Amino acid sequence: MSMSLGPRGRQHANINVTPMIDVLLVLIIIFMVITPTTSRGLKTLLPQPASGPVFDVPSADIVVTVNGDRTVSLNQETVLLADLPDRLLRLFAHHPGYPLFVRGGKELDFQQVAVVIDIARGVGLDHIALMTY
Repeated sequence: MSMSLGPRGRQHANINVTPMIDVLLVLIIIFMVITPTTSRGLKTLLPQPASGPVFDVPSADIVVTVNGDRTVSLNQETVLLADLPDRLLRLFAHHPGYPLFVRGGKELDFQQVAVVIDIARGVGLDHIALMTY
């Protein structure tokens, strides 16, 4: 800040803006240099379509309900426990990775549900989910 004598000997204050403009220009240059460049994503590979035959996925979930009388219900249809492996083989022949849902009531022993899980594992199903009702 500089001081100058004005008329009749009074002091008058003037702001010297040249250093302030220099500082502002330096700040503008600094901000222009450090601005982030456009972001780039990671390199990824998109999934490719299957080259082999494509099979349809079942339109509805397959639920095996364990009944207390040595029978099971396969999506609303009652099936004997002895016939369950053949039915599961036919249902999961073309899509073995699809999950099988096993539902058991609270009043059942887990051993009855475990028998159905063992049958499903014996058929080759790896994705088995448990449900209660």
